[in-house]
Amino acid sequence: MQRIYALLLLSFFAPLLGAVDASANPELWAKFWPDTDFSKSDVPFDEIRNGGVPKDGIPAIDNPAFIPVAEADHLKSTEPVIGVVVNGEAKAYPLQVLIWHEIVNDEIGGVPIAVTFCPLCNASLVFDRRITHPSRGDMILDFGTTGKLRHSDLVMYDRQTESWWQQFVGQAIIGELTGMELDMLPVRIESFAKFRERMPNGQILVPNDENFRRYGLNPYQQYDSAWQPFMYNGDLPENVAALSRVVVAEGRAWALDFLRQEKQIETSNGLLLKWEKGQNSALDAGVIGEGVDIGNVTVRRQTETGYIDIVYTVDFAFAHHAFHPDQPIVHE
Repeated sequence: MQRIYALLLLSFFAPLLGAVDASANPELWAKFWPDTDFSKSDVPFDEIRNGGVPKDGIPAIDNPAFIPVAEADHLKSTEPVIGVVVNGEAKAYPLQVLIWHEIVNDEIGGVPIAVTFCPLCNASLVFDRRITHPSRGDMILDFGTTGKLRHSDLVMYDRQTESWWQQFVGQAIIGELTGMELDMLPVRIESFAKFRERMPNGQILVPNDENFRRYGLNPYQQYDSAWQPFMYNGDLPENVAALSRVVVAEGRAWALDFLRQEKQIETSNGLLLKWEKGQNSALDAGVIGEGVDIGNVTVRRQTETGYIDIVYTVDFAFAHHAFHPDQPIVHE
């Protein structure tokens, strides 16, 4: 299975670049990244691997196009989207688009955001693109893809300083902005039907050119049933499969299979986790809308006026373990 998967993935990437070179070589990188300050780094260079595509080989979307929810008849009701609501404005970003672009630079409710999806880690994260730099002052960053991976996770770069950022944690790891962090927004990874129900006046991201990629298809077919992550040789978590999903919120992690079994988990500090059926995996079947049902997850906090959404993620267990090795995964 691993060899078959690797061949399939490389056959997808090959037209974009060619052979994969996994070696870390900052001197060579500097030839292609002359504006990146490689003297500053928070991670060992040998943890950075070439992912099989060049800089911007997976192109970010910079001028996103949207249609009203009511007009989105191309999406199946169970297809996964990232639902974002800011200051009363609601937008959904289908994974059938993000799986081919990985980053959308957008603005919602007056807030500049980066909507990101790393298929290899199943990491759907939305960041506020505003930072305050000690010497540069307030900045709004635009992001692209480096073509590099660390712990199998997308390494982004900002176009203002060409610093490299780890998508999984929203932190700059190489370059001028090393050590700076992006604020993460509370969003829902949900089915299109769930978003449409709660935000009937929302907008849906659509491709700028519907023929640019094979939107709706999954180039990582059966990845989430593989036994080994792609281009990852780190430690694996105990008691759960490497490519099983975990729900993470406020420094705690629960196996998705456990939450699915329980349907609802209430914590002593006021968190409410819920699971409901009706959302396809984007990384299973060849057609995303036909993927196995992994269900919908919400994580909310109880307040005096009711429950509010908080930041949570649904990631692969190996990735959670790679970046948070001291956080156990509750599985029973």
